[in-house]
Amino acid sequence: MRIIAASQNKHKLVEINAITKDFGMELVSMKDAGLGDLDIEENGSTCEENSLIKAEAVCRLTGEPVIADDTGLCVDALDGAPGVHSARYSGVHGDDAANRATLLKNLEGVPSEKRTAHFICVITMVWPDGKKLVARGICEGSIATEEHGEEGFGYDRLFIPKGYDKTFAQLGTEEKNHIGHRHNALVKLREMLEQQ
Repeated sequence: MRIIAASQNKHKLVEINAITKDFGMELVSMKDAGLGDLDIEENGSTCEENSLIKAEAVCRLTGEPVIADDTGLCVDALDGAPGVHSARYSGVHGDDAANRATLLKNLEGVPSEKRTAHFICVITMVWPDGKKLVARGICEGSIATEEHGEEGFGYDRLFIPKGYDKTFAQLGTEEKNHIGHRHNALVKLREMLEQQ
């Protein structure tokens, strides 16, 4: 099944593709679908809203099924921040290094046992006839006191998944893709598709 992926984030596209390759989905980037560098304003107050905004916008433009995700890192000591603002936490959208630096600064002095956090990923799939499916995935963990590892993107150098003593960036892409929030959401989406 051909599906347009409503994201300009190359790292996300690679990750979603790696996870869905066995699902029978043929993911097509927005660029390959003829949408170039289309920028969709994500002005929702939740990951669910932002995911739906992106999916519906691309579906309207292409007339094809679309999958979109929105992801947030929620840190308990920061009352759930950065949350829906994770990609622009430092004030600049998509500046991973600045976002990580802002997070570390805001957690200065917070002891390890109080640095609990979780990633949330909401995947929305929409069809031209108005049908939609929404799947939510969570990965519990904590925030390291400094960056570790070279792989991944976003907050991967800081996020230690529960049950592990290494960050996502240290565990590597393949391991992250088996335990992470995006994997958990996509598996739920696949289950929903299979039940139809």
